[in-house]
Amino acid sequence: MKISPLALLLLAAGAIVSLSMGVRHGFGFFLPPMTQAFGWSRETFALALGLQNLIWGASQPFAGAFADRHGPGKVLVAGGLLYALGLALMTVSSSGWLLSGSAGLLIGLALSCTTYSVVFAVIVRAVPANYRSSAMGITAAAGSFGQFMMVPIERGLIDGLGWMPSLLVLAAVAALMVPLAAPLQRAYRQAPATPPAAHGVLQSIVHAFGDAWQQRSFRLLMAGYFVCGFQVVFIGVHLPAYLRDHGLAGGVASTALALIGLFNIFGTYSFGRLGERYSKPYLLATIYLARSITIVLFLLLPLSSMSVAVFAAVMGFLWLSTVPLTNGVIVGLFGVGNLGMLSGAVFFSHQVGSFLGVWLGGLIYDRTGNYDLVWGMAIALGVAAALANLPVKETPVLAAGSQA
Repeated sequence: MKISPLALLLLAAGAIVSLSMGVRHGFGFFLPPMTQAFGWSRETFALALGLQNLIWGASQPFAGAFADRHGPGKVLVAGGLLYALGLALMTVSSSGWLLSGSAGLLIGLALSCTTYSVVFAVIVRAVPANYRSSAMGITAAAGSFGQFMMVPIERGLIDGLGWMPSLLVLAAVAALMVPLAAPLQRAYRQAPATPPAAHGVLQSIVHAFGDAWQQRSFRLLMAGYFVCGFQVVFIGVHLPAYLRDHGLAGGVASTALALIGLFNIFGTYSFGRLGERYSKPYLLATIYLARSITIVLFLLLPLSSMSVAVFAAVMGFLWLSTVPLTNGVIVGLFGVGNLGMLSGAVFFSHQVGSFLGVWLGGLIYDRTGNYDLVWGMAIALGVAAALANLPVKETPVLAAGSQA
């Protein structure tokens, strides 16, 4: 049976995001063995992963802008190779500085080349406008499936082989993203052309971002995405250690992260579909508020394997459901011509939040011996993000020089 070009595009895009997001979601399992092997504090490991998120966000607009202008092929190939190299070098990163170079710099750059902004820049060009939200939801759901698939695999690799051989296996897995770039580049070439940029890459970024920044809705969207990054990366990295500190077996943490990935498949797809019918800003506000309520209940109820599973399932449903909605609002405001760059700019705000979430988690734990203050920050920020998204508009504006 012949696969349609659109189906092949979504399969390849989903596989890339699944591998890229799936591998990184298991990094929390490397925290205990690596800190014990090298005598680090949790802050040392958390700082490297925080740097990873910050570099990912800072380089994302440039990766997205290059993909907007020249297609995603070279960007994705470079990302796959950097990902594999960063994972391999983690095995010899015996100091905090070396870990920041491998897990932080290299993998941060790799993630900017292999995740949503670059992939969505192709999808919104190749998919009819009335199906864009669903297509982005399907692709984001693939990232969730990657978490569901890779988290137990990474846990099993560490238990069976040890942390160092596991990183080498994951490096080989990351290299699989390189051949998957071809269908996306082909779809980019065959998609309807967008007006050529009037400036170079750097000038285009400055010009498009400057126009977008004048819009209050864009600024509020960035503020909300900051909170998204803070919450999910803090939980994704520190939840295994938090559960171990409270006496729960390591299998509970791996099950929790797998459940987050599993239910995120349904959440991202469902909210992608809902975004075609209902206000995306209102849906975003609902997600952020629901996250805060879920965290409050998780902390108030007695901690058990069952409460962890319920928490993971609910948070999983809300986990990356912000991704198709946020990118859908950007398309509604500014069109598709600069989506890769503008999505990357908003994502930078997300990654600043991610950096603070993972780093403050390690720092505050080392200072206080618990995560209570960071949990409280995650709750308060969720409420603030819900309020920030309520006034966001989706009305198209003549900015960023793009076509709808």
